[in-house]
Amino acid sequence: MESPSKRVDIVPAKRRALILEHLRVNGAASIQELADTIGGSQSTVRRDLEHLVERGYLERTHGGAHLLQPMRATFEREMTVNAALQHPEKVAIGREAAQRLSARDSVIFDSSSTVMEAVRAAAERDLPLTVVTNSLEIADFAADIKSWRIILPGGTVRPGYRHLAGEPGESFIKTLHADLCMTGASAVTGTLLTETSLEVASLKRAMIASARKTILLVDSSKFTAPGFCTLSDISEIDEVITDEGITQDALGSLRAAERKVTIVSSRRLAGAPLLGG
Repeated sequence: MESPSKRVDIVPAKRRALILEHLRVNGAASIQELADTIGGSQSTVRRDLEHLVERGYLERTHGGAHLLQPMRATFEREMTVNAALQHPEKVAIGREAAQRLSARDSVIFDSSSTVMEAVRAAAERDLPLTVVTNSLEIADFAADIKSWRIILPGGTVRPGYRHLAGEPGESFIKTLHADLCMTGASAVTGTLLTETSLEVASLKRAMIASARKTILLVDSSKFTAPGFCTLSDISEIDEVITDEGITQDALGSLRAAERKVTIVSSRRLAGAPLLGG
């Protein structure tokens, strides 16, 4: 018998993120186990599994599913699903990152979901800022903040993603001398930062080069096998903000490279740092 629905109001992206997170922790699960996890029906789980299998997240097993590990180097999560994955950790990282901003800073925000949380937290501080971003989501969110000047560099909207890449935006970014850049990465492997898309990696390299200081915002799940193309080496990053799920091996690589590392806890409302390095 199917379990009664406890969370029928959960949007599909959130349900799918819960399923992926359960499989990330447990490796594999039955349909009934996943139904219990999301508080929904087995038929709902089956539909979500079909969606995730079609898009390359999972492989079906008899009566359940397991996560594909490692995922293909060019694999790119859907925007809505990615934003819901490890969301409390991303919120905590974003709140910590927002504390690095000062009044009248010029800041480049990339289009990653963790950087979006930094933007939300920065808005609460109500600082006057000049914001440059390739993210249509960030621009839309920030459009009504009167103390912010918002600059979109131009480019082409990537299908399925609410951000711009390519020209003329990349050339425009290269003319800037911003105070700060906040960026994410698809993967951090040792001291190597990688992306799944050549055009995204190229734009982010321009962002990093055009700021006096760069902060990398990545939740602990990003410390994994490399993506398709190199973004940069950790030596080009001034500070890494991540969550307490980071492994000791990954933390050791960052500290051996003499990078500042701030670790936050999603259990702490303010996202106060636990460790520095």
